[in-house]
Amino acid sequence: MSIRTNKMKAVPVLLKQLMIARSKFHERETDASFDRKLEKLRLDLNKIKNVFVRVKKNEEELLDILAEVYDHLHKLDRSKLDEDMDDICKRIKYSAHKLVPMDAFDDSSKEEDHKGGQIFHSSQQLQQPHQMSWTPGDFYQLDSFLKSCLSSLLIFPKNAVIRKSNAINLWIGEGLIKDTRDETADELGEDVIDDLLKCYVIVRYSNGKSSRFNKFLILPSIHRQLESHVSKEDVEHPRNSRIDKLKLERKRETVGDWYFDYSIRSIFNVGASYLYFRPQWGKIFPNLEVLQLGRWQDSPSHHIEVGSEEFLKELKNLRQLKYLSLRGISRIFELPSSIVELERLLVLDLKACHNLETLPNDISSMKSLTHLILSQCYLLEGMPKGIEKLTNLKVLKGFIISTPEKTPCRISDLVNLKKLKRLSIHIGREAVIKDMEFESLKEFLALQRLKISWSVSDPKYGNIYVILPPSLTKLHLKCFPGKDFGECFFDYIYLQQPIELNITGGKLESMNVYFDWTFVNILRLKYLKQLKVDINYLKSLFPYAEIFKN
Repeated sequence: MSIRTNKMKAVPVLLKQLMIARSKFHERETDASFDRKLEKLRLDLNKIKNVFVRVKKNEEELLDILAEVYDHLHKLDRSKLDEDMDDICKRIKYSAHKLVPMDAFDDSSKEEDHKGGQIFHSSQQLQQPHQMSWTPGDFYQLDSFLKSCLSSLLIFPKNAVIRKSNAINLWIGEGLIKDTRDETADELGEDVIDDLLKCYVIVRYSNGKSSRFNKFLILPSIHRQLESHVSKEDVEHPRNSRIDKLKLERKRETVGDWYFDYSIRSIFNVGASYLYFRPQWGKIFPNLEVLQLGRWQDSPSHHIEVGSEEFLKELKNLRQLKYLSLRGISRIFELPSSIVELERLLVLDLKACHNLETLPNDISSMKSLTHLILSQCYLLEGMPKGIEKLTNLKVLKGFIISTPEKTPCRISDLVNLKKLKRLSIHIGREAVIKDMEFESLKEFLALQRLKISWSVSDPKYGNIYVILPPSLTKLHLKCFPGKDFGECFFDYIYLQQPIELNITGGKLESMNVYFDWTFVNILRLKYLKQLKVDINYLKSLFPYAEIFKN
């Protein structure tokens, strides 16, 4: 391949050729001085290997802003131009400064080589707000829609690191965003977060070099503006003012102790660890739309437990409920069958309910569900009937493959879920995997993210043939039981673009070329103590790679 054929692969190709040449030079003679020069060249190339990608992204960002200005000028939109002028100039200046990645040869970003720790990590440190070189934006410059979305996040504590999924699910539950003809609610939520980033009112909290991030913070100055704005609205429009959100902040909280003359639409557990419920508490909140009782924090150290699971029986009275999170709550053993009566429910998050053993027998009546999250419910042994009939599902996490009796719905049945974009599959201890079952994934035309995890170490459970769906962007394998990818074949024939490949834990020893690595642009390997790899070779292949042994 010529270096000029594909500029995105120019440096990886050059690095690969450098390794070949270096090996040939060593065969002829050993020259320490010359080898040091080759090593310096390799290190410099590694530092700039994603420059083309970053430049292209920065060019597009600047062109988007210039196109926006042109549109205002072309339409002679004086009022809009006058209103946005300061922000536009700020965005142009910031984008222009980003155009050339000045940190490409920053020696402070050094590779590490630690025994038993991180072998190779090409990412930068987490971006924190105080590292930003630009001036924070102004909440009052946002349009009314963005103001509403940002204001709803006041439910989170000040300086909280907020997951994008938590924010988007909250907006879905509150009805701020919903599916349109052109975009799903999740896509619209991503657009909102991008707009808030461009207006400099929130800041990404993630790896500096990764194009993706999943957490953000509200800048402190913007948080103060938000609080001031809400207080001012309450003072200036007392008749229109309505407290419709309740925060559970004390360590011990009792739900149902409040009696108000207005309608509560959201209950959010900010910091409570022990939850208790009054009898018939559900009848007090007939208009409740968001019930976030579980943890929103990442760390499982945020312990939450309930006095009794009897409170779940009252959920049937919450007919307006759209978003229910019981994430990480202890002492919930069974989800009552009456929950299927919540026909408006969009998001059901049961992740990490470690005591949960039983789900309703049939959930086919929950037609509105768009997000069903069951991952890390380790005592669950199977799936209920009717999942394949939830045709609005876009996110299905924690789908368990067990025996036909415990999981009557198979992977091939999920093909009916035409809107499904994220799917995680867990292969259980009693799994019965039918022939060609994973081949049906090629029919999942909308699927973008796929995770397969194993709870069994027997290599026979890793002997599956997976045909990757065409729209896939990310594949995550967790606790893969095989020693080599030869035991599990991934057919990439339908892939339309390179993907991100994450492999976490398991018995993998070798990464022999059973997979076409040209279809991987991001590689992350973690907790693979038995893995034997040529690190320099992997460095030459991928513009972004992380390898951890433990």
